[in-house]
Amino acid sequence: MHRRLTGLTLSGLTVLAMAVVAPGPVHAQESPTVADRGHREAVVIGHRGASGYRPEHTLAAYELAARMGADYIEPDLVITKDGVLVARHEPEIGGTTDVADRPEFADRKTTKSVDGEEVTGWFAEDFTLAELKTLRAKERIPQLRPNNTIYDGRYEVPTLQEVIDLSRRLSRELRRDIGIYPETKHPTYFRRQGLPLEPALVRTLTRNGLNRPGAKVYVQSFEVGNLEKLRRSLRVPLVQLIGSSGAPYDFVVGGDPRTYDDLVTPEGLAEIATYARGIGPAKDRIIPRDAGGYLTEPTSLVRDAHRHRLVVHPWTFRAENAFLPADFRSSTEPGAWGDILGELEVFLATGIDGVFADHPDIAVEARAARRAPVGAGARG
Repeated sequence: MHRRLTGLTLSGLTVLAMAVVAPGPVHAQESPTVADRGHREAVVIGHRGASGYRPEHTLAAYELAARMGADYIEPDLVITKDGVLVARHEPEIGGTTDVADRPEFADRKTTKSVDGEEVTGWFAEDFTLAELKTLRAKERIPQLRPNNTIYDGRYEVPTLQEVIDLSRRLSRELRRDIGIYPETKHPTYFRRQGLPLEPALVRTLTRNGLNRPGAKVYVQSFEVGNLEKLRRSLRVPLVQLIGSSGAPYDFVVGGDPRTYDDLVTPEGLAEIATYARGIGPAKDRIIPRDAGGYLTEPTSLVRDAHRHRLVVHPWTFRAENAFLPADFRSSTEPGAWGDILGELEVFLATGIDGVFADHPDIAVEARAARRAPVGAGARG
């Protein structure tokens, strides 16, 4: 299998992996959760649950992720007409539920502008929770994950409260703390709909005793302004998501010329450190790809972020060839699995502090294979 990572020998990768520790407290932000403080290994975040094996954002996907060893389960949050936070990847729910097959909701189909793009379909905020609960989840990318389609129609759309309840039940059953890592989806969009996500999120975390230092919770967003405001209300770590291109949408609508490129500069990271505990960059921000899709040399982003005491949790690690760098693809078949373990090994060696993974069991295996021996030196 062709590898283009020059200058990084296997022994060099091992040395880098041994150096992973969590940074110390961040300026103007609570320190990491108790469970992660001093953590010597990268955390594994079940991206939308174990979404490589079950339809995403279902209780079944979240439970499977925890049982596979994930440290956190990640619900993307949208909101219903009656103000209840639910787990869906986008406001538009036609791609992840059977709503298109429900004649009683045919008149709800509409077109809306989501972050400057026209989207046609059915939207979570046009349904009450009771109506949404009559729908059933389905696989979002059946062409790549046909095995997941056998579960279509079996699972409801879960609320954030149900995800929290599940994490608590599994924490007791598995005898380890299963954290939650919610993302506020399209906060500017929902604010313009008259249904801001943030108050409901703060209320839910507070009601469940999770709005406190040491709770195993991270809150993430691709926008900046809502994290800066959440910093005043939440006492859990915040994570600034960073796309591979483009700009935070609140910057766009506010006339701020900065882009995600600006956020990953030393100056941008210094500003992030005033309100957030970490960054969640697209993984090509850590190791870019060349024109042929092969990995090149790592950037300085991990080192730069750690200098500002920010943890680094890149996204998203997936087993299918369609998502893998060319170095690790097994064939030209998009849905076939490639060498995801190899990709994870290379990224873990850069010193990242966690990974978002659709196949959390594989991420856990990669982490275990690179576990630092007792007594290894701390990162400088």
